[in-house]
Amino acid sequence: MPSHVIDSLLFRDMYGAEPLRQVFSDENMVQCWLDYEAALARAEAAVGLIPAAAAEEITRKARVEYLDLAAMKKGIDEAVHELVPMVWQLARLCEGDAGGYVHWGATTQDVTDTGLVMQMRQAQAIILADLEALAEELAASARRERDTIMPGRTHGQHALPITFGYKVAIWLSEVRRHIERLQQLAPRVFVGQFAGAAGTLASVGTQGLEIQRLMLADLGLGVPDIGWHPARDRLAEWASTLALIAATMGKIAHEIILLQKTEVAEIEEPYQRGKVGSSTMPHKRNPMLCEGIQGAARLTRGLVPGILAAMEAEHERDWASMHIEWAVIPEIGIFTGGTVAHALRAIRGLIVYRDRMRRNVGILHGLILSEAVMLRLGEYLGRQAAHEVVHEASMLAFEQQRPLADLLAEDERVTAHLLSGEIEELLRPDAYIGLCGYFVDQVAGVS
Repeated sequence: MPSHVIDSLLFRDMYGAEPLRQVFSDENMVQCWLDYEAALARAEAAVGLIPAAAAEEITRKARVEYLDLAAMKKGIDEAVHELVPMVWQLARLCEGDAGGYVHWGATTQDVTDTGLVMQMRQAQAIILADLEALAEELAASARRERDTIMPGRTHGQHALPITFGYKVAIWLSEVRRHIERLQQLAPRVFVGQFAGAAGTLASVGTQGLEIQRLMLADLGLGVPDIGWHPARDRLAEWASTLALIAATMGKIAHEIILLQKTEVAEIEEPYQRGKVGSSTMPHKRNPMLCEGIQGAARLTRGLVPGILAAMEAEHERDWASMHIEWAVIPEIGIFTGGTVAHALRAIRGLIVYRDRMRRNVGILHGLILSEAVMLRLGEYLGRQAAHEVVHEASMLAFEQQRPLADLLAEDERVTAHLLSGEIEELLRPDAYIGLCGYFVDQVAGVS
């Protein structure tokens, strides 16, 4: 039995997806380390530090399929060192004297930090693609539901009429900001490392700067202005940004859950025959996809303190901080990717019950339009006096379960200024949705 849901044969797809599990697999991690060693060798050959033939041989043999991972694991246990057993194997695989040039001038953290950044970049490409697809689906939904009237709610209670397209456009705007955040952080975060034992490049001297430039260009990563062995803010920024994204996915999922409640029934997560809501109640259509999103989002948020703790790296090297990052970064990447992928599935198949939305607008028999009446009456009585009059009528309407229009029509303070037809018009939901349509067009575009 696996110790973590990410690795569970039965549960893993509830929390993540296979592409991100592959990114953070042992095989891909080791391949990223090997890619570093190969790029380092090519850069050092380019400046004449090691023979070109050695760099070519190192590049040929720097493939994870050539390594014995079981032997590497045994070596890590015995040496209590994560990289040296891989370096030993790669050196032995190389023919001639090429093995003697493996890992020349680098330190372990150069390799593991850069390898982790490479994995993060791969993960971000997957998450970003899903976010962009989600944004497209949300935009299409917002345009489609631009004028679909529904209750707006504050404090869990009916407030004013809005449109479902307006609600979705708010989700869309938030998702687009996350896309922007990921794009903006890329040049800050996706930066490699070649700094040597204490970060000073003492092992290769002035050649180190050119080696670093060539190697990181080869890997498609940015060049740091100084070694960052003890500076862990890049990883913390990436992880924290992913937690923000997961939180948004959890928020959207929670909203779907709330609006799918039996008494509300305005939308429903995707349903297909065969989906079972309960082992004992055959009628149940539970929002279990969205509940899974919400759970993974909560787990993701809970990981942020750990990655912030890793920023307290001591002196020029702190293996304890890296231990935290090796645990937290893959989890945040996989959980966040899972929330986005599942949110995309939920929005693509979202069921919208427009008639129920319309009916729910009217369940308070006009009270949802009390503001419109109060503001019109305020033109004659003043705002506060009008508020008192409409509040009094509204409370009676609520308690007696009568239409607000009837209570207003019985109040001489109202009828002295407003005709019955005018009151009816003020209580028409379609006439009081403000700029919902404008905001949808602004965010999602015009159909």
